[in-house]
Amino acid sequence: MGRASNATLLIEGSDRLVKVEQEATVAESSIFGYNRGMDANEIVGIIPAGGHATRLGPLPCSKELFPIGFQLGIDEEDRDSRDGAKVVAHYLLEKMQRAGARKTYIVLRAGKWDIPAYFGHGAMVGMDLAYLMMDLPYGVPYTLDQATPFVQEAQILFGFPDILFEPADAFEQLLRQQAKSGADVVLGLFPTDVPQKFDMVATGESGRVQRIDIKPAETSLDLTWIIAMWTPLFTRFLHEYLRGIECAYDPESGPHPEFHLGHILQAALRVGMVIDSVTFPNGSCLDIGTPTDLVRAVRRFSV
Repeated sequence: MGRASNATLLIEGSDRLVKVEQEATVAESSIFGYNRGMDANEIVGIIPAGGHATRLGPLPCSKELFPIGFQLGIDEEDRDSRDGAKVVAHYLLEKMQRAGARKTYIVLRAGKWDIPAYFGHGAMVGMDLAYLMMDLPYGVPYTLDQATPFVQEAQILFGFPDILFEPADAFEQLLRQQAKSGADVVLGLFPTDVPQKFDMVATGESGRVQRIDIKPAETSLDLTWIIAMWTPLFTRFLHEYLRGIECAYDPESGPHPEFHLGHILQAALRVGMVIDSVTFPNGSCLDIGTPTDLVRAVRRFSV
């Protein structure tokens, strides 16, 4: 992409556009000091768990711990192996572990202490778990950025803890695609008939992402991204981009807008980062964040 200067980055907030003027004097191949060719062998998961589950109404537990289906303990002598209900976040953790993640950071808001109380150090899911506290309450990107000091040189697996998806090897397919294409980000795309609830993705014939539309009221697109993996280049980009937002934000201009991860992906496309995709045409995804979909999930996974 060469050099860009005085780049104007437009981010769509909940009620207005926020202009962030930045001096971009970094070549595409070395955005914010990271080389695309750097070796990143460790695979680490990051899960945001800072939501309030307002769409579901009062719950007796964090929504990430809502029971969906059942699990069978492998070793009766192992107290960390539990028969009985399987909570929704367990499905995501086991898919990350299957793909090679040996540790995962779960970023919490204050009050969601039942999550570490339940999962503990991670023996139940076969990997180490660590818990971080969210800071700025302006959306998932800010929540994820809390993990940046711990994951700067890792390949990241990302998923939403309240979205169930198949196939089981989806993350593995994303990692294989990244190894093949060398992309900075690889998105897992799933068909959906409710685009107004998701980020809709347009790709070229090769699967290269061309455009991301955030919760469009109307669209001809039928694929949404549900999971992702990315390299240290994107981790650094996200961190520096949010820092630029905070430096440019004027509290007197109004309430701080909330950002979706899709906004950061849009910005990454604008500066020339390579976002690839793997499409799962026969895959499925189910967001348990609404009462209707929660009922569907309970019925589906209880059989």
